[in-house]
Amino acid sequence: MVGAGDNGGMMSSTGSPVSTSGLVLPSTPLAEPGKEVPLVVNTPSRAKPPLHWIDLSVEERVQAVKGLGLPAFRARQISTHVFDRWEVDPTEWTDLPKSARQEVADAWFPTLLTQVSRQSCDRGMTVKTLWRLHGGALVESVLMHYPATRHSAARTTLCISSQAGCGMACPFCATGQGGIQRNMSTAEIVSQVLAANRLIEAGEVPGASGRVHNIVFMGMGEPMANYRSVLTAIRTLTAEGPDGVGMSARALTISTVGLVPRVKALTEEGIPVTLAVSLHAPDDELRDELIPVNRRWKVDELLDAAWQYAEKTKRRVSIEYALMKDINDQADRAAVLARQIRRRGDWTWAHVNLIPLNPTPGSRWTASRPEDQDAFVETLERWKIPVTVRDTRGSEIDGACGQLAAVGRSEGLGN
Repeated sequence: MVGAGDNGGMMSSTGSPVSTSGLVLPSTPLAEPGKEVPLVVNTPSRAKPPLHWIDLSVEERVQAVKGLGLPAFRARQISTHVFDRWEVDPTEWTDLPKSARQEVADAWFPTLLTQVSRQSCDRGMTVKTLWRLHGGALVESVLMHYPATRHSAARTTLCISSQAGCGMACPFCATGQGGIQRNMSTAEIVSQVLAANRLIEAGEVPGASGRVHNIVFMGMGEPMANYRSVLTAIRTLTAEGPDGVGMSARALTISTVGLVPRVKALTEEGIPVTLAVSLHAPDDELRDELIPVNRRWKVDELLDAAWQYAEKTKRRVSIEYALMKDINDQADRAAVLARQIRRRGDWTWAHVNLIPLNPTPGSRWTASRPEDQDAFVETLERWKIPVTVRDTRGSEIDGACGQLAAVGRSEGLGN
């Protein structure tokens, strides 16, 4: 995950803070002795993908077809293929003039995602796809189908990436330890959703039907650090067809490790997506170590911003908390977390989502003991804080929370 903005810029080689686009972040040492991963403020503008039809506004799409000598109604026709039918190859669209198909393809449909590999587990209901982007960077997305139970309907959730790599340098996260390569474009972000819908339509995910029901921006990258592209992607995903994918904003979840100015900006957008705060510690002393960006925006600032988001949107905030053995899993820390939540509001404005830590190669961080996890849950419940323990999916294929690292990079597949 990176700092906001689109222009280049990183920490200086001396580790001194760099200020860009209103963000000032310190560098951080990795918790592992002898290693250091810099906290990147701004992503370098390298290997920027070509402009795609999905990147354009509705008005720009009309101008695009006119620029090719086609009538304005062709813009809606093209968008119907893309957003209603999830098709991205104009050469196969027989309702377009044969003479125009290749021209439309060449002008507005460059290849954005190339599948490198696909793995599945959970009897095929969890699918991780490794994609190569323009310029060679690699990203991953994970599709998860949950069958119906007595308490809930069947649903399919897609975890998507917003950056190639991550600049937030969290020591327990494989993505953060790989560093940042670049921001993803709006079209690259949305294309992950279209690809997942095609996979479901083709019957490749047992039990899944229709299309993706929920999207979580919890793949590779810090979504708030790529704010402009992510926000435009949200607007495209929630726009009614054929101008967009036609999803409900309430079906989208945007996560952040704590870029407070971006949380405040999202609050003002008035889009009722679910905000997920990757907290992982309720106190600054520990969170400074676990989440380096906390050295710039402290726990109180972040939770205040989250509370304001909940107050304005009336959407409950998800507090993400990865439980780590003997690090942040003590019952007294659960009590501190409960107090932090309760003192900001006595309605259930926040829900704590506990995540059993998923293993990553070479990490000294491990999952909590079952009895410590249970004590943490019981403490929160005594405080009447809504809490669940996440049903972790995809850990066998390194597709679970904190495991996405685009491992193909080490096999010469990427930068």
